Amino acid sequence: MMKYLQKLGKSLMLPVAVLPIAGILSGLGYLLCPASMQGGEITGAIPLIGYFMVQAALAIIDGPVIALLFAVGVGIGMSDDHDGTAALAGLVSWLMITKLLSTGVVTTLIPSVAEDASKTIAFNSIQNAFIGILAGIIGSTCYNKFKNTKLPDFLAFFSGKRCVAIVTAVVSIVAAAILLFVWPIIFGGLVALGNGILSMGAIGAGIYAFLNRLLIPVGLHHALNNVFWFPTIGIGDLTHFWAGETSAQVGWDLGMYMSGFFPCMMFGIPGAALAMIHTAKTNKRKVAVGIVASAALCAFICGVTEPFEFAFMFLAPLLYVAYALLYGIFTFITVLVGFRAGFSFSAGATDLLFSASLPAAANTWMIIPLGIAAFAVFYLVFRFAITKFDLKTPGREDDDEDETKVVLSNNDFTEVARVILEGLGGAGNVTSVDNCITRLRLEIKDYTQVNEKLIKSAGVAGVMRPSKTSVQVIVGTQVQHVADEFKKLMK
Repeated sequence: MMKYLQKLGKSLMLPVAVLPIAGILSGLGYLLCPASMQGGEITGAIPLIGYFMVQAALAIIDGPVIALLFAVGVGIGMSDDHDGTAALAGLVSWLMITKLLSTGVVTTLIPSVAEDASKTIAFNSIQNAFIGILAGIIGSTCYNKFKNTKLPDFLAFFSGKRCVAIVTAVVSIVAAAILLFVWPIIFGGLVALGNGILSMGAIGAGIYAFLNRLLIPVGLHHALNNVFWFPTIGIGDLTHFWAGETSAQVGWDLGMYMSGFFPCMMFGIPGAALAMIHTAKTNKRKVAVGIVASAALCAFICGVTEPFEFAFMFLAPLLYVAYALLYGIFTFITVLVGFRAGFSFSAGATDLLFSASLPAAANTWMIIPLGIAAFAVFYLVFRFAITKFDLKTPGREDDDEDETKVVLSNNDFTEVARVILEGLGGAGNVTSVDNCITRLRLEIKDYTQVNEKLIKSAGVAGVMRPSKTSVQVIVGTQVQHVADEFKKLMK
């Protein structure tokens, strides 16, 4: 199971890599064009440039778009040979599920849903990260199972990879039919939980923040957000805050369900990112910096946290639980000390700047001590957990420390790949081909056909056999070239 989650986590790196630029664009765009966030007329060259940047960012970072990127990225990342057909299958699954579970379709199939506000909200929120990941998994699984399917002659056109999208569509219909009944029950249960938290004050705000982060991988945080941020059941912390109201007008401590996110996103995430960089293997530190440093900058400027969270949530799920718990603790503390700020986009520096002038804002200067504390605590917790439990966060994959120093003795990559394939017993004995930064990772049928001596004669540094169906060939940093040639020979 853990191995599967780690593979899923790695497959998310492709779509996650797109998000930091969108976060930075949105932050700069809002600074140049405050009207994009606060409303009002947009005039002048600089505000128009800012508006242009915001819209460019939203083309990528909007919730449904992120989920769509996950569907495509997971589809290709989880497939055996990273073929584009699997990405297409993931897209087909996403389109199928989100259409079948859209509010319009659901209320036509089950008219009573239109009379239930919580169910309507549930299906309004169906285009989320969980559905995107699920669609990618369905697409890649169907590809892996049916890519070599042979059909009778009269259906031969649909054989092989052409049948993958067809099978994916059928499986997606079944998945949508199940979710049609399951999704509103889960969503409604979380709404009920949110109602129960409302009377618990600062403790309730902390519990909400913890659950908000914890539920992000499955997209169900929207259920709680609707309870606390919007006037779904008469609360609307976000709506009333930006309407210029005060706590005296709404009957609760306005901003308490948003304020705690600021120190965590602006300072906590950079602290956690620094811990990941410091604990990364020396030869992979630059890789870790590339993944998490830009994500931390994104979180600080505009509160876009997905690039950071999806970089490790499936690689180290227990660490993600600790991460969510830190949100709960800091939200509890923030409510008690009286720091109040709100966001219309997310809890980054941009929203803090714009919300500071609103009537409900209070003690915004406290972001400095709270931020320093969050940075330190997140750093220490992440560093301790990563090193204590040897968690596979970015830059800590299982490759040997000196593998990036390995020099392939034969520069004819086609010949190297040919010898390795022969040493594995030929293409018929290989079921899966993948590679990391230094190793060729292969799944085989019959381990008795593997000839390690022959494989090493290709000039590789070594051969490892973690199990009877798994072989790893240590090639060095040129592994991608060998993998590409190996896949050509497999075909």
